Amino acid sequence: MKRVVNILLPLATLLIACGGSGQFRRSEPVPDDRQDIPAPKFRERDVFATYFDKQITDQGEQVFDLSRQLRRLFGRPKQAFNVDAFDEVPNSSWFTNRNYRRQLSLEAIAQGPGQGRGPDSGTWDVVSAKVGGATAGFQIVDSKGDRYVLKFDPPGYPEMATGAEVVATNLIYAAGYNTPENQLAYFRPEQLRLDDDVAFTDLFGRQRFMTQSDLDAVLARVHRLPDGRIRTMASKFLSGKILGPFEYDGTRPDDPNDFIPHQHRRELRGLRYIAAWINHYDTKSANSMDVYVEEGGRRYVRHHMMDFGSTLGSQGNEPMPVKVGYENTKDPRQALIYAITLGLYVPPWQRHETEIRYPSVGRFSSNLFNPPHYKPITPNPAFENLTHRDGYWGAKIVMSFSDEQIEAAVASGQYTDPEAAAYLLRTLIERRDKIGRYWFAKMNPLDRFELHRATDGISELCFSDLAVDGGLEQAASTHYRYSVEYGDQKAVTAEETQSPCVPLPSLPASVSSNGASSPLARVTLQTRREMTTSWSKRVWVFVGVDEAGGFQLLGLQREE
Repeated sequence: MKRVVNILLPLATLLIACGGSGQFRRSEPVPDDRQDIPAPKFRERDVFATYFDKQITDQGEQVFDLSRQLRRLFGRPKQAFNVDAFDEVPNSSWFTNRNYRRQLSLEAIAQGPGQGRGPDSGTWDVVSAKVGGATAGFQIVDSKGDRYVLKFDPPGYPEMATGAEVVATNLIYAAGYNTPENQLAYFRPEQLRLDDDVAFTDLFGRQRFMTQSDLDAVLARVHRLPDGRIRTMASKFLSGKILGPFEYDGTRPDDPNDFIPHQHRRELRGLRYIAAWINHYDTKSANSMDVYVEEGGRRYVRHHMMDFGSTLGSQGNEPMPVKVGYENTKDPRQALIYAITLGLYVPPWQRHETEIRYPSVGRFSSNLFNPPHYKPITPNPAFENLTHRDGYWGAKIVMSFSDEQIEAAVASGQYTDPEAAAYLLRTLIERRDKIGRYWFAKMNPLDRFELHRATDGISELCFSDLAVDGGLEQAASTHYRYSVEYGDQKAVTAEETQSPCVPLPSLPASVSSNGASSPLARVTLQTRREMTTSWSKRVWVFVGVDEAGGFQLLGLQREE
């Protein structure tokens, strides 16, 4: 059955989505991937093999993938498989529509996933520890029995990694993804109680049980507040059976619900611009986790993103390197450019400011940020398959965050320097607007379509202009052009208006409806701004008739 679905669902979706011709194609609902299944097995991932595949093998395949290059050349890219008739992503085990569908309160943004409480103030039992590397970390169990991973800031950069992880978590969660509960916490060293059998590897590579002197040595490397407390980022263990990370391509063979190749999921493709916004350059498999959960009497696999310490201006153990976002770690394309130009080519990142203004923020700016050229540190198969519709979807989620919501997310990082917090807020707003301007100029940003009944009895098709709503354009300098067709008869031809509502003329007597699943009318919409001479790409909205004889929306298509 799964094999049949794997074949038929992509074919059906391609028939629905490809081309952008403005022809209505009936869309079947995307199957719910939260059906009850047996528990899959935990699976390990070879980090080094995965790294080689993504850095070298996959990049070579992308260059020599003839079918993909031809699809791009002729404007027929492979569209995402898991979108509905309105080109949206239904809720699933991967994604839950949150801030774009209904803006979250400032309190919800600041709280993030879960209850927003973190570990309690009692005794914490240290059950695992890491002392190697540039930063220390523990696993603890608090007096309530909840298990957490504690992470700390690197020496010399208090609040940087811990603040970045919490701010990024709250934004990613509000966007719609599954994440752990990550909260800032403060404790005193005397709260920690070391279990007798905490195994760890010391700085010399020896494996043994941890002693109190070892624990003291770890804490000696951690920044302390003037009152002796220590700031930490506490990541609560995910509830359920841990199954290991997911991949950004293919499917999980032992999960019958996992029937859509990950590289063709809209929420993973569109993540490219959400990640670019917060400088989440480390979007690799190792920073994800599948968990077998029980919810509503059903047991299924839920897919999580995690480990956001390398976001914003932080790389976890140091400020973000200047090169991040501009090149992959191993980038054959850039290497070829350097070779052809005999080293004369100067990449943009070498013109980047290197000064770190605020140690609590790290290296994070917007001045050279160029959304379509942003690169993760490791090539991501889902990102490489992104189409214009995927990019637009990611951009409208980024643009759904208001200035006040971003400020609430920044406040959750608890930065003690108000100038640092203000700088971080301003940079996130500027990067958000760059993403919005790029995609809302490339695609027609008309969205949130609704049918209204006017006072004179004439129905209207109303919409939101996301560029105007986001403050990127002015309503007074925006014009819309629309056409309405009933069957093969044009009821309205190329009328212009500045209103976000267009009338639907009375149904001609010669046109009859074939039922609720067939389109009665097609409305074609375009947009033009005062500073542009040409009209935008088109959006086609299809209208049908419901059982009561009234109009109903059936779906839409976007021209790329």
